[in-house]
Amino acid sequence: MFLGSHIGLSGPGYYLSSVQTALDYGENTFMFYTGAPQNTLRKPLDSMKIAEGREFLRANGIDESKLVVHAPYIINLANKDKESTFSLAKEFLVAELRRTEAFGVSRLVLHPGSHVGLGVEHGMESLLLGLDEVLSQDGTKVTVCLETMSGKGSEVGVNLEFFQEFLSRFSYSSRIGICLDTCHMNDAGYDVSDASALLDEFDRVLGLSRLQVVHLNDSKNVKGAHKDRHENIGYGTIGFKALHSFVVEPRLAEIPIILETPYIGEKAPYQQEISMLRQGRFDSSWREKLI
Repeated sequence: MFLGSHIGLSGPGYYLSSVQTALDYGENTFMFYTGAPQNTLRKPLDSMKIAEGREFLRANGIDESKLVVHAPYIINLANKDKESTFSLAKEFLVAELRRTEAFGVSRLVLHPGSHVGLGVEHGMESLLLGLDEVLSQDGTKVTVCLETMSGKGSEVGVNLEFFQEFLSRFSYSSRIGICLDTCHMNDAGYDVSDASALLDEFDRVLGLSRLQVVHLNDSKNVKGAHKDRHENIGYGTIGFKALHSFVVEPRLAEIPIILETPYIGEKAPYQQEISMLRQGRFDSSWREKLI
C-alpha cells in the first residue's frame, strides 16, 4: 500500500524537510502544496531544496511517481462570470502545474470549484473552458486529479455522474484523473462503509483507471450532510473499520492514499493514524495519548 498524509512545505528545509517528515511518520507517499494554499505568493523554485529532497527520496526507496501535489483551494474554474478572476485562476493553475512537474510529481489534485449561484451547468461549462485553456498551454505531463466534493455551498463535482459528463465533453480527457475523498463522498450522500462496493460503483460510472488518488478522512457529519468537516481516523461517523477497508482493498494497492485529518492541538496525528491503519487495529485512546 502507498499510505501517507498532507505534509507542510516551509523553510528553511523546504522540500528536503517535507520528505524527512513524511519518512519520520512512516509514510511511503505524501501530498503537499507548493506554496500557501490561500494565496498566490510563491517562493522561487531554486530556493525550495528540490534536488536535495528528490535525492533523499531515492536514497530511501520512495517511489516518486506516487507523490501528490494539491492545487491551492483559491483556484475556482467553475465560475467564468468575472473574467479577471477567471483569467487569474487559469494563469495560476498553469504555473502550479509547471511547479508540480519541477518537483518531479505527476499528480495534481484540484477542487472542481463552485458555480457561486449560477447553476451546475454553468459550473460545468466554466470548468470545461478553463481546463481546456490551461491544459492547452501548460506544457507538462501532469495529471489533473479532480476531487470529489461534499456539496457544501455551490460546489460542483458532488456526484460521479458529474465527472462522467465532464470527461465525455472534455478535449484533454487523457490528462484527467479523479481523487476520491472519503469524507466528501460520505457528506455528499454516498455509502463509504465498504470500499469494495464503492469502488464497484466508481468503476461502473467512470472506470477504475480514472482513480488516481484517495483522500482517506473520517467525517464529523452524517451521510448526506453536505458539510465537509474532516475528523481523525476512527473518531467520526465513517469509523475505523470502513476506512481500513480502503487501505487493504487490492484494487487500491497502487493508488496513493493520503490522510488530511485534523491536528491534535499543534501535533500532527499522522504517525499514529498510519501505524493503526497498517496494523489494522484501532486504539480508542490514541488521540488522548497524543495530547
